[in-house]
Amino acid sequence: MATPKPESPYKGCLFFSANALARLLTGLAEEAFRPIGLGPSHAFLLLTVNRQPGIQPKDIAAIMELTASTVTRLVEKMEQQGYLRREATGRTTQVQPTDKSLALQPQLQAAWTTMFGKYSQLIGVEEARRLTQDSYRAARALME
Repeated sequence: MATPKPESPYKGCLFFSANALARLLTGLAEEAFRPIGLGPSHAFLLLTVNRQPGIQPKDIAAIMELTASTVTRLVEKMEQQGYLRREATGRTTQVQPTDKSLALQPQLQAAWTTMFGKYSQLIGVEEARRLTQDSYRAARALME
């Protein structure tokens, strides 16, 4: 029988607890998306663009809660790999999925479902949903 892990003296600190949770969830996400050959950020970028072809980078940044420069780097990498293409229309840029990206959509969706299934199995479906809602609400409040 495994020895129980001692509780951290920092368990009451939101910063510490949120970062510990983020590291664990990152591991689960990387495991879920590994069979596709993409990291979680690239996978969620493709999910976003596949759902909204022609989306502008600023809107991707808002949806994914990333900086514009991070979105630019992610889009450039996916463009180099043939998943996305940028189209300039006047002063705006639109990001379009390629057929390669659209063909990957079922696998992307399945990996996302697998990730949800894994952490839901570990902490329970209702707890996973509640924690997701509470975390998102807290993040939004801290952004203001």
